[in-house]
Amino acid sequence: MGTRYGACLTALCLLLLLSPMVFSVSNDGLPRVGIKKRKLDQINQVFGGIDSNGAHSTRNYRLGGKLGDSDIDIIALKNYLDAQYFGEISIGSPPQKFTVIFDTGSSNLWVPSARCYFSLACYLHPKYKSRYSSTYKRNGTSAAIHYGTGSISGYFSTDNVKVGDLVVKDQDFIEATREPGITFLAAKFDGILGLGFQEISVGKAVPVWYNMVNEGLVKKAVFSFWFNRNAKEEEGGELVFGGVDPKHFKGVHTYVPVTHKGYWQFDMGDVLVGGETTGFCSGGCSAIADSGTSLLAGPATIITQINHAIGASGVVSQECKSVVSEYGKTILALLESKAAPQQICSQIGLCSLDGGRDVSMIIESVVDKHNEASNGMHDEMCRVCEMAVVWMQNQVRRNETAERIFDYINKLCDRLPSPMGESAVDCNSLATMPNVSFTIGDKTFELTPQQYVLKIGEAPVTQCISGFTAFDLPPPRGPLWILGDVFMGHYHTVFDYEKLRVGFAEAA
Repeated sequence: MGTRYGACLTALCLLLLLSPMVFSVSNDGLPRVGIKKRKLDQINQVFGGIDSNGAHSTRNYRLGGKLGDSDIDIIALKNYLDAQYFGEISIGSPPQKFTVIFDTGSSNLWVPSARCYFSLACYLHPKYKSRYSSTYKRNGTSAAIHYGTGSISGYFSTDNVKVGDLVVKDQDFIEATREPGITFLAAKFDGILGLGFQEISVGKAVPVWYNMVNEGLVKKAVFSFWFNRNAKEEEGGELVFGGVDPKHFKGVHTYVPVTHKGYWQFDMGDVLVGGETTGFCSGGCSAIADSGTSLLAGPATIITQINHAIGASGVVSQECKSVVSEYGKTILALLESKAAPQQICSQIGLCSLDGGRDVSMIIESVVDKHNEASNGMHDEMCRVCEMAVVWMQNQVRRNETAERIFDYINKLCDRLPSPMGESAVDCNSLATMPNVSFTIGDKTFELTPQQYVLKIGEAPVTQCISGFTAFDLPPPRGPLWILGDVFMGHYHTVFDYEKLRVGFAEAA
């Protein structure tokens, strides 16, 4: 995956208890793969991003349900700290089992290969052995997926893939022969099964989901996620292929059309904090529903405002305070003179003449943006200036005094997320934190503090982490929000491939 600032990548801890997996068949005849929870003792970071090849970085991942029809197949999901969810598949004949992330933010299936000799991670996970499978077909085309914390590389092979009770024949997948870095070494999953569109598939390989539809294995070209956010329960959730489970949601789904095939991308409206607009997305933003990202990511401008409102403590940005100190009065004067907000930063020389920056037409991981020398100080100051304009504009509309405006902006600078994106909150303050709402379609989807804060560890050493992290994708592809598991955990999500739409309803 790419290596730019926007989302925190997973650094998983090894002090875990691995529970056995159990296979069962429900009384409606639908197979379920029972997945036990693993106890998390500690976690350092919780997020991932999207790379330049359209693939996803390793993140804390999750997964999730309908019944009563042989055309619907259900995969039970394992819950890892309400942050990482995965389930079991098998490849080959006889079946070789693997635990995978079901990731709507990427489109390839990959698992470790028996020919992975020089990566320690491969020795800690089951490996696919083609010589043991009677249905294996050689392909051999090389493949690589780059992530923010490393990469996997190998080659394509073809074999039968079993997901739940569905057998997808002649599926192309990647045998990973190299998994460098600590990300996959520490991971409790073996591989990733992408559920995104073929447009972002490495090697243009046909995704597993496409072949389920093409081979007539599902009655409806729909799959849906239900995540169980109760950390005390063993059931992690369900991923249903071919329909939805009415027991897993309340009311009706609000559907919005897919606006850009690749990720499950759609248009999103305003973001509200405590019922008040943040002003940034009132004209609309883009969003993706992403089962492979633990947190909820958005533009740093708004994430900073949200983290300020909930009392989250990030790392002080000296560039932010420097820009406010040197240019704040000029920005305020230009706003009061009705200058076009999008041109102010170029007028004062912090951005290029057209008010924009050199934007790559890709979505990249946020992790290294602050450290990426090629961005340069000028680009960083431009980004901070653009945030300051939005913040000040919102305060000017409220007729605040200059003194109060600069006091507020400096406080927002203090709330800028740390380089790795994490922000801590006081566990005793949840009752006083505001709700945060997202406008999708004609409905407002609200998250309470209990829903957007992740609790880590056991009392008396419980740590609370803000579920919001920064991810900046400038126009024309941005601003972009990534609605990961913090959002999908509370809103049952339907991915309708036939009608090219995404639906949300309150999870039951």
